[in-house]
Amino acid sequence: MFKVVPIVVFLFISISINEITTNETMKNITSGFLKVLDDCKHELNLSENVLADMYHFWKADHALLHRDTGCAIVCMSKKLNLLDTSGKLHHGNAQEFAVNHGAASDMASKLVSVVHECEQKHDAEEDPCLRALEIAKCFREVMHEMNWAPRMDIIISEVLTEI
Repeated sequence: MFKVVPIVVFLFISISINEITTNETMKNITSGFLKVLDDCKHELNLSENVLADMYHFWKADHALLHRDTGCAIVCMSKKLNLLDTSGKLHHGNAQEFAVNHGAASDMASKLVSVVHECEQKHDAEEDPCLRALEIAKCFREVMHEMNWAPRMDIIISEVLTEI
C-alpha cells in the first residue's frame, strides 16, 4: 500500500510539470505568432473584431466568426514564413518556429501534424481567409482536447501586453 503512494505522487508531479511546460510553450508560441499582429492590423485595416478574436482565441466558448480574423491569421503566417507558395502550412518552417519558441521536437511535430490534419479537413474552402479561420478553430479545439491550450490569464497578462 505505502509503495504505491510514492509512485502516485511521482506521476502526479510528472503530469503537473508536463502541463506547466506545455502551457508555457504554447504561451511562447502564441506570443511569437502575435508579434506581427500589429503590422497586419495596419496593413489590412483590420477591425476591432479581429483584436477581440485574438484576445479571446484560446477561450473554447468564444465563437470565431469574422472572416477578417482568418485574413489576419493568413497575414501573420505569411510574415512569419509559415506558409508555402500554395498557402498551406510549410511543415519545416512551422516545426522550426515551434522549436524556436520552446517546443520539444516531438511537441513541435505534433503541433504541425494537428494543423496539417485541420488543413485537410477544410481544404475544400476556396476563400483563404475563411479556410484559415476554420483551420484555427479546428486547431484550438484539438489543443483543448489535448489539454495543450494555454491558460487565458497567462495569455492576457503576458502576451497581449507585448502587442
